[in-house]
Amino acid sequence: MRITIVGGGPAGLYFALLMKKRDPAHQVTVIERDGPNDTFGWGIVFSDQTFDYLRESDAASCEAITAACERWDNVDIVHRGERITVRGNRFSGIARIRFLQILHERCREVGVDLVFHQAVTDASAPADGDLVVGADGANSLVRRTHESSFGPSVQYGRNKYIWLGTPKLFHGLTLTFVEHPSGFYTAHSYKFDRNTSTFIVECSETTWRAAGLDRMSGEQMTAFLEDVFRDHLDGQPLLTKDFVKWLNFPLVRNQRWYGERVVLLGDALHTAHFSIGSGTKLALEDAIALAGALGGTGSVADALARFEQSRRPRVEQLQRAAMESLRWFENVADYAHLEPLPFAVEAMTRSRRVDFEKLKRRDPEFVARVVAAGFDRP
Repeated sequence: MRITIVGGGPAGLYFALLMKKRDPAHQVTVIERDGPNDTFGWGIVFSDQTFDYLRESDAASCEAITAACERWDNVDIVHRGERITVRGNRFSGIARIRFLQILHERCREVGVDLVFHQAVTDASAPADGDLVVGADGANSLVRRTHESSFGPSVQYGRNKYIWLGTPKLFHGLTLTFVEHPSGFYTAHSYKFDRNTSTFIVECSETTWRAAGLDRMSGEQMTAFLEDVFRDHLDGQPLLTKDFVKWLNFPLVRNQRWYGERVVLLGDALHTAHFSIGSGTKLALEDAIALAGALGGTGSVADALARFEQSRRPRVEQLQRAAMESLRWFENVADYAHLEPLPFAVEAMTRSRRVDFEKLKRRDPEFVARVVAAGFDRP
């Protein structure tokens, strides 16, 4: 097969690796507009289950990825200055750039053609190619070019958010909630190497405007947020990249997942709010599912149909959970009156993927504390 992949993120790279491993005769090309050392994020998070999938699909890259990860089993919810810890949540963090570099190395080892610094302006399926894969993110050119085939829907969350970093190491996935004169702020933070943590800040647009964040320079913005979270940063600064800006989270869905010799993967196909930590997981699982479908019998069109049929139910399930989580954070000020312990239960059960019984299995001591305090229901 002659396969062109537009976009060198996790979905595109991992799919390229799997297809070339499956059959070295495949001609697999990944086209990426940025350079091999450019990245538009800080760290990413995986669950242990994701590693099981990666190990089965490509043990070599999985070994390198796990060796570069920071691990934890706690989620910390900080509300009214009190930290509530919930154990039994096994996650790992890795620098996004390191993760991509590992995939670059493996792709080169198996013979994938990686093309960097090339902006794709025509995402039409080439006449001499068997498949074009749109792995080019939430604002996908491939999806827009073939809009009539995919039937996309893109909506936006109400909250504003910004993706920052900090030298302050957060040992575990930490959700920090701060009431400030300008409004209510949430920080999602976790370490991804021995020196740095991701620090995502979100707030309502009302709060964002009341604080004047819509008018601040980058330096003014980080100074303001350092003050908002001063009790939680231990004097450490917030870090930005040149491209940093406030965003509204894009909610991407598609009525159909493929067209004639074209298919979407990852954020180009679907998004899930960062608060459930499943964006990269979904992208990698997409790649595994598509490579598996193409390894079966029948035509490319048959394989694409199998891919959508088998994968869509799981994706839509996670998207529903992510939407519940997104809405909870949009309305988090409604829970601000709660004491830290019941607030933590609300935060842990917000997506409805985790109920009180699951919490009990993960951390019986936490649940016993909740029950002893008289909060026997989330």
